[in-house]
Amino acid sequence: MRTVLSILAAAMVIALSVWAYQENYRTQAMIGETERLQREIGDARARLSVLKAEWAYLNRPDRLRDLAEINYNDLQLLPLRPDQFGRVEQVAYPSVEEPITFENAVEVSLEEAKP
Repeated sequence: MRTVLSILAAAMVIALSVWAYQENYRTQAMIGETERLQREIGDARARLSVLKAEWAYLNRPDRLRDLAEINYNDLQLLPLRPDQFGRVEQVAYPSVEEPITFENAVEVSLEEAKP
């Protein structure tokens, strides 16, 4: 009986060590994958900051003004002036007093459907 328990205990230790070994490899693989993803995220953020800087550089008002003047014959763009913008009071909002009408409306009841 004692020999059987010793063999069973040794088999359990071996089985648990194999399981722990496999889990260790899976954990190391996941750590490597996480580090790779973190590097990719860092690279993407760096590219995004460069693109934002380039966008800001290309959208400088003086550069756009010069481009509009150079390409006036093709684009017919005029410079913006303050009198070209309207005020909020000039926006025509729909009147609240006008009723909303629906065509081909379907009547809906709140009563439960009876089988």
